[in-house]
Amino acid sequence: MCACIGLGSNLGDRLANLRRGLAGLRAEGVRITAVSGVYETSPVRTGGADPGGIYLNAAATVECARGPRELLDLMLRIEIDAGRRRGGAGGGARTLDLDLLLVRDRVIDEPGMVVPHPGLVSRRFVLLPLAEIAPDWLVPRASGSVRELLLALPQEPGEWQRRKGELERAEDTRS
Repeated sequence: MCACIGLGSNLGDRLANLRRGLAGLRAEGVRITAVSGVYETSPVRTGGADPGGIYLNAAATVECARGPRELLDLMLRIEIDAGRRRGGAGGGARTLDLDLLLVRDRVIDEPGMVVPHPGLVSRRFVLLPLAEIAPDWLVPRASGSVRELLLALPQEPGEWQRRKGELERAEDTRS
């Protein structure tokens, strides 16, 4: 299965938290095929919770033998292992946030799992890193590719800063 994952953190050592998320996936047999640059973004208030400080956001494409539900369950365990606490209003600060954004052209609407991710088409902090690594992926139920959806978003106030360096190299896909 090929999928796109969003990564975010705004508590603790944010870059180390993102790396911990990728390492946790890899340790469970998930192949990381591409990783975007890391973006520093202002928090977005959703669900009424205090969103906390500045986020680091990135995206990755992955391949694995797991199905979507099993991959999502793994991602939730990795978040907990990284100190993620859930509960209360959504949108709060977090050590690690791993979101299942896309599973190629699949549409999934089950309790606890909606793919494409419900916020994907309206969130620049998700689409910008995703467009680096999967610009031509079509987003089911939307009107185009990741790149097209990004270009269709209105400009937002504030700065979007791409940090120098990279989060982690993807595995060599030439073998």
